[in-house]
Amino acid sequence: MSRDVRPGTGTLSRPCPCGSGRSYRECCAPCHLGDREATDAVALMRSRYAAFAVGDTAYLWRTLHMGHIDRGRDRDQVLRELKITIHHHRYRGLQILDSLQSGGSASVLFLAKIFEAGVDRSFVELSDFLHDGEGWRYLHGVAIPRARISVPPDELTIALFSSLSS
Repeated sequence: MSRDVRPGTGTLSRPCPCGSGRSYRECCAPCHLGDREATDAVALMRSRYAAFAVGDTAYLWRTLHMGHIDRGRDRDQVLRELKITIHHHRYRGLQILDSLQSGGSASVLFLAKIFEAGVDRSFVELSDFLHDGEGWRYLHGVAIPRARISVPPDELTIALFSSLSS
């Protein structure tokens, strides 16, 4: 498997960027390294956020569902764009707010705390995931900047977010 970033020893012992409270080695690194698949859509969401935080663009590509719009684009171009995005952002925390799973499909509502040049770019997103027979994959999401949501994040549910985003 080709990877853009290999975690260093120091990175592995640090807290996982996904906010689980476990070390990166125990949490998302095995997914990023291809040693295991995320166990459910929430775990995939956590591992994708951590991949942004550690710069693992190959994992982000690998965990896109074949139905995702970017899968119709040139892989190398998508990876270049991801690298630029990652370079300009600082990932400061992930909070899972709600989730639903039914069979091979799932939705996860989360708050991503992200900063760009010191400016808060945090957002709340409702992401949809599908299981492709091998693992969970990100299909698409609807995001709203955190600053535009008047409800405290802890009070958000998928149903409430859906009513805000329509």
